Amino acid sequence: MNKLSSLPAIAACLLALSAPAVNTASAQLLINGAGATFPQPIYTKWFSEYAKVDPSVRFNYQGIGSGGGQKQILSETVDFGASDGPMSDANLATAPRKLWHIPTVAGAVVISYNLPGNPHLHLDGPTLAAIYLGKVTKWNDPAIAGQNPGISLPAQDILVVHRSDGSGTSYIFTDYLSSVSSEWASKVGKNTAVQWPTGLGGKGNAGVAGQVKQASGAIGYVELAYARQNGLPYADMRNSSGVYVSPSIESVVAALASASIPEDFRFSMVNSPGEKAYPIAGATWLLVYAQQKDSVKGQKLVAFLKWAFTEGEKLAASLDYAPLPGSVQARVLERINSITF
Repeated sequence: MNKLSSLPAIAACLLALSAPAVNTASAQLLINGAGATFPQPIYTKWFSEYAKVDPSVRFNYQGIGSGGGQKQILSETVDFGASDGPMSDANLATAPRKLWHIPTVAGAVVISYNLPGNPHLHLDGPTLAAIYLGKVTKWNDPAIAGQNPGISLPAQDILVVHRSDGSGTSYIFTDYLSSVSSEWASKVGKNTAVQWPTGLGGKGNAGVAGQVKQASGAIGYVELAYARQNGLPYADMRNSSGVYVSPSIESVVAALASASIPEDFRFSMVNSPGEKAYPIAGATWLLVYAQQKDSVKGQKLVAFLKWAFTEGEKLAASLDYAPLPGSVQARVLERINSITF
């Protein structure tokens, strides 16, 4: 080969060496979401597993609380929102176009506490409401002691911990308290954010769990996985059948089984009937526009949602969430299939 004939090959090699390397991460399509911290462990797992199914898309999810998730999807600063409390009719009316609630999983809000020896406590709804109203202030109060015979409770102040941010976990908790206490219902009510009569605030489920773990005498409400991750004990709660039930996948499934789920998928499952039903349980929703403005993102989001309601639901139990019943999954898939781009 002469020198002239080798020049094109040399030029090609030099061009290849000088060409910038392709960054596969930057080539990924980014889908942004924000909202509830209650389902954050399962969503994080879903996004991680789905990256193996479709490496071309990456999900960026910020756990900022359900209130923040609702605001961001309404302003369309994210591609999807997430909330543990269904949006009100008034809020939905402010959406620029039809916004759907897509239920994903259900879970338990547990009552965690920090006491010497961390005994296994039993509590009922009226007593819990009285604690959060600031009326029961000592751990050895007869209202608590009477439900826990044989347990030596200290004459220690109860430090109430609640969420400081707009929270679907708070919605489930205050929805429950409103269902068991007329005083709570009239004075405080149910919402993602309320005027708390007493106590200290913590940001997110992790913030509340952290406060309870650090302060002796504290009581707080968190999602079951956060209590387990932080080694916190949690109470058995007296349900509507008068039975003390421990929070678990099985007792949440029992509560979900008796819930009435309407066409728009906005429903409550607190204080559900049934001897095996855990009373402080709730579903969590993704908030997705029925008509997607970005066709490419919309198609990728729909593909992910279809995977979530077939393969993703199988991962729920391993993270202490209850999967949706098969009949509800089928209804949700129908809704997802009708999303347009």
